[in-house]
Amino acid sequence: MGAGAVGLQIARQLVDEKKDVVLIEQDPERARLAANRLDCMVITREGNSVDALREAGTESADFFIAVTDSDEVNMIACALVESEFSVPYKIARVRNADYSSSRAGAKGFLGIDFLVNPEIVAARAIIRTIEHGAFSDIMLFERSKVQMRHVTVDPGSVFAERSLTDICKSVPLSFLVAIVLRENRYLIPSGRTMLHAGDILYVVATEATFEQLYQRLEKHRTELKRIVIVGGGKIGQMVASYLLDGQKRESSILRRLVGAFSEERRSVKIVDRDYARCKELSQLLPGALVIHGDISDEGVFEEEHFANSDLVIAVTGNQELNIVSAVYAKTRGVKRAVTLVNKTNYTRIASQLGIDVPVSLKNSVVNSILKLVRRGNVKSIHSIPEGDLEVLEISVDARSPAAGKQIREIRLPAASLVVSVLREEETFVPDGSYRLQALDHIIVIARVEHIEQIQGIFTSAA
Repeated sequence: MGAGAVGLQIARQLVDEKKDVVLIEQDPERARLAANRLDCMVITREGNSVDALREAGTESADFFIAVTDSDEVNMIACALVESEFSVPYKIARVRNADYSSSRAGAKGFLGIDFLVNPEIVAARAIIRTIEHGAFSDIMLFERSKVQMRHVTVDPGSVFAERSLTDICKSVPLSFLVAIVLRENRYLIPSGRTMLHAGDILYVVATEATFEQLYQRLEKHRTELKRIVIVGGGKIGQMVASYLLDGQKRESSILRRLVGAFSEERRSVKIVDRDYARCKELSQLLPGALVIHGDISDEGVFEEEHFANSDLVIAVTGNQELNIVSAVYAKTRGVKRAVTLVNKTNYTRIASQLGIDVPVSLKNSVVNSILKLVRRGNVKSIHSIPEGDLEVLEISVDARSPAAGKQIREIRLPAASLVVSVLREEETFVPDGSYRLQALDHIIVIARVEHIEQIQGIFTSAA
């Protein structure tokens, strides 16, 4: 329910996986666009209507996902589905963090099985990258020790104008370049693939290997103690509260979500153009320096505000302003920059402009919801922006067609790749001769339309 950016993306990916999807959207123009773009039934009605839900076939649905622009509509729709139909799982996107932290966030409230808060999801993604040095975005997996991060090939770097085979010989580290983004096209590379300046690589390695790899790329780790947050909204507040080790409610929420954090005190500055909001933030976050100013005004950021800063985090409601602010901060000598964007294609633009970590709000929410939908043996899932590719962490079922076979013997769909295997707490980067066993935890890259086939190969008997 809801054909906005998030609803369209979720529906598109599920349709590509050959799932039976019905989309409910009350706005005629949005519904028309959705019908033109998606191969699924689109119903132009209000979703919080029992008749509309019945017309959509809700009585036979496995999942009901409410992602309209209204928190209250999403929650009430889930309550209607709970009271009138026997749908196993109800998912609601709820933006208001107060709902998430109150009894409304408890499982089962109004029939909601899973509540997804975009601001908390985004804040969690930002904090995760900060705690790993803010070199790039980072994909973590539940069981595997490896990570996936993006690396931009700079002119003159050890990666530029060389083949992957040559790079592996000259950089004796255990890592895998799983995907290459070049001129808006995603490639699954081979050893003969030549890398060029401007390519964006998705690299799989352990955290220790990434530390060594960044040193080879002359990107040295630095302590991120002096931080500037541009935008004092809920996301900025939650990130600042976490960084300051405050006792605020948002900090406790994120502590549960991302685990323990550093005890070191950090210097945090928050810039926002709303005077009333600045006063509120000063009271909520006494450990932060709150600056009233419009970042788009010339001269707002003078030397003293950016001088010697280690990190800028741009999280205003304007994604273009976030990108410009982060780029400007980098030109003033700020070592790392994190920016929040809404459009997934802006993540690529931000990376090419030298921003270290672009965080896509839409993609973060979509990944959270798709993980809930896939469940089963799928432990985690990450979408590659604009690439129609997904990265899955999945466990090998003993009854699956893959158990006991070499990877080359498994008929994987085209452009699919097993990039990592975790077995008995030891991680391997496998080749075609590697023989999979039951209970192996593997990471697979595949096109969206092949996800269901991938799940069938590794999770159930043929």
